[in-house]
Formats: sequence, structure tokens, C-alpha cells
Amino acid sequence: MRIMGIDPGLGITGYGVIEARNQSVKVLEAGVIRTSLKQGIQQRLSSIHTEITALIEQHLPEVCVLEELYSHYKHPRTSILMAHARGVICVACAQKKIPVVGYAAKRIKKAITGNGSADKQQVQRMIQHILNLKELPNPNDVSDALALSIAHAQIHPALLHGTDAQVKKGGVKRTGGQK
Repeated sequence: MRIMGIDPGLGITGYGVIEARNQSVKVLEAGVIRTSLKQGIQQRLSSIHTEITALIEQHLPEVCVLEELYSHYKHPRTSILMAHARGVICVACAQKKIPVVGYAAKRIKKAITGNGSADKQQVQRMIQHILNLKELPNPNDVSDALALSIAHAQIHPALLHGTDAQVKKGGVKRTGGQK
């Protein structure tokens, strides 16, 4: 299954596209989409939408995984700006008929490191290990996006066992056999 993980942000949006099959995970592409502070919010959101749409068209993911929104009382503006970016990503996915799945940050960290309270460096090191990368994935937005993709595959193990699987509300529905 082809999975696109996205770490949304107004300034930097990280993305990671993986292929999960036969108990292995392979990175197809990972990177960031950057927007300029000099642009207005509408141009920044339009840029994110355009870039995500292009990535979807290029890689044809079967599912998109986003971190669920979390708001800290000390930084409500950050979550509002992230929600704007998350919204245009959801619109791009809807336009291309790609299902969107969300997980809490603690669930992703637990799936990747075994510790729901892991720090960013622990997540980076585990992503490096899982994907057998020579260097740590940088910036953190990239490792977070890859973590989202990989965690989805680990949370739904049928995706890693060579079956065609389709994400449905409430879990994975098997739609085929071995490939």
C-alpha cells in the first residue's frame, strides 16, 4: 500500500510517501513544502494545496495520514495556523478521493518508538533505523511525516503482509490476496 504522511504547518509542511508491502517499508519520496512569511495567508495556503495536489498526482497514495490537531493553551495561534494548513491538505485529498486518517501524536510515537512520550530525536533515530537511512531524516518535519506513514502501516499490520488493503472507518478491509 502506498501511504502519504503529512506533517502540516503554514511555514513548513513535511511529507513522506512510502510503499508498505511484504513486511517492508520503502521511501518513495520525502521532503518539505516551504512558504514565505512575505506572502499573505491565502497565497501560502494555495501553495500548500498546489504542492500536495501535485504529490498526490505523482505518487497516487491510497491513504493520507495526518497528525490530529492538538492545542496547547500557551500557543493557541500555532494550532490555528496548523489547522489552516491541515484544512487545505484535506481538501486536496478530497478532490483526489484519497481517504484521510488521523492519529494523536502519542499514538504515532508509541507505534514508532514504543514510547508515547518519545522526543523528536528518538523518533528521528527510529525512522533512520526502520528505513536503514545513512543519515537522520531532516528537518524534523520530514521525520514526523515519515513516522506518520510508517505508524499507519504498523497500526494496520495487514498493510505490511503483502495483501491489498483498503482503509475504511474502523480499520482495514482486506480486498485481495498475496501479490
